[in-house]
Amino acid sequence: MYTDQRENGFADRMQSSIGVKLIIIGLLIGVLMIPVSMIKGVIEERDQRWHSAVEEISSKWGGEQVISGPVLSIPYRYYEGAGKNRQTHTAYAHFLPDYLNIDGEISPEIRYRGIYQAILYNTQASFKARFGRPAFDRLGIASKDVDWNGAFVSLGIPDLRGVRENIVVDWNGKTLSMNPGLNSNDVIATGVSTPVSVNPDKGQYSLAFKLNINGSGRLALLPVGKTTNVKLSSKWASPSFDGAFLPESREISDNGFKASWKVLHLNRSYPQYWRGNTYKLDDSAFGVKLFSPLDHYQKADRATKYAMLFILLTFAVFFVTEIMSRRRLHPIQYLLVGFALCLFYVMFPSLFEQFNFGLAYVMAGGAVVLLTAIYSGWIIGRSASLTIGCLLAALYGFLYILLQLEDYALLTGSLLLFAVLGTVMYVTRKVNWYAVSLEDEPLPVEAPVQIATEEV
Repeated sequence: MYTDQRENGFADRMQSSIGVKLIIIGLLIGVLMIPVSMIKGVIEERDQRWHSAVEEISSKWGGEQVISGPVLSIPYRYYEGAGKNRQTHTAYAHFLPDYLNIDGEISPEIRYRGIYQAILYNTQASFKARFGRPAFDRLGIASKDVDWNGAFVSLGIPDLRGVRENIVVDWNGKTLSMNPGLNSNDVIATGVSTPVSVNPDKGQYSLAFKLNINGSGRLALLPVGKTTNVKLSSKWASPSFDGAFLPESREISDNGFKASWKVLHLNRSYPQYWRGNTYKLDDSAFGVKLFSPLDHYQKADRATKYAMLFILLTFAVFFVTEIMSRRRLHPIQYLLVGFALCLFYVMFPSLFEQFNFGLAYVMAGGAVVLLTAIYSGWIIGRSASLTIGCLLAALYGFLYILLQLEDYALLTGSLLLFAVLGTVMYVTRKVNWYAVSLEDEPLPVEAPVQIATEEV
């Protein structure tokens, strides 16, 4: 009997110990990170499924397009060995235009695959270029070794499925048609080409053509001209300019964007002419990505990074409320509240797949706030329910702002932590932590009855 009472007393002291309760709360937060990590995996899986749907749609329309060229290539002969062992080989010299002007209009379009969507586009662009006389002498190649009749102009197009109309080239006033395939892959891996007439005695060659091509996500170009001028416009209001060069000027509004680039040959790492596969051009690509403001899986993934902070702050409020009201809460009750907070990160992505982002956030956050507030009212009291409900509503509102911010998310989050810490310090400023315990308020005890006795 004595042993049972001693064990019960020790258990009561352990339950009422603030230190022990804090350790238990810390362990519960660690346990709740397990479902949070599992939810993070679900979000990543849904994101991958979305990308798979986008790739499936793009495969039938046209993928990212990186337009390379035009490039003038001319075969020449070179020799190895001497006498009877002398061997003749054929290689290609490549020449870039003196200037290149590109003017394009990007028409975006959204296609759906189930609940997923892909951003597609059609681009109609006009190309104008001028080539100078091929400088074989500067490459150390004799004119007699040049196969002038084998010259061709090539244009790099990574996904030929996107080409919507025949590409008709005006070469010095002569009309030519581009055909799939390349005689040489030194510079361009995939694309179209056409034979052209090159006269070694002629100084300049003009080139013009129009390109009608489909693509998805991103359109990029290469500055192959000694001076390259590019103008792109679109009705898409959320462009993301990327690549080796940013536009010199740009205008972005709700009606779309206009951007222009000017790139000199001095700005890139390859010259105007060379032999063989000495240089690759892809690193100099620049262009625009049709950024999707509807890519919410990234925001949902960012939201899970704040899960521990939300659980910690909510548990801290429950703990302080427990201290101030002297109402002892069981770890299971903390755990149930933590599960309710974790449920938000499941509901949110499942709702924005069906509704718009803002409405989905309000629905998921409102449900969790209401559930937690009602439950806290049951286990603590109505006043605590109102306080906790307002706190959670403020936290979810603040998280919504953080998800909209890219550059200032860290600064805003640190200011939030500072404000929360200051509030906790203020609320608990008069608490005597050495004297406080988690024991319930003692019940009133009647005064002992005095029994009169006769003196003996």
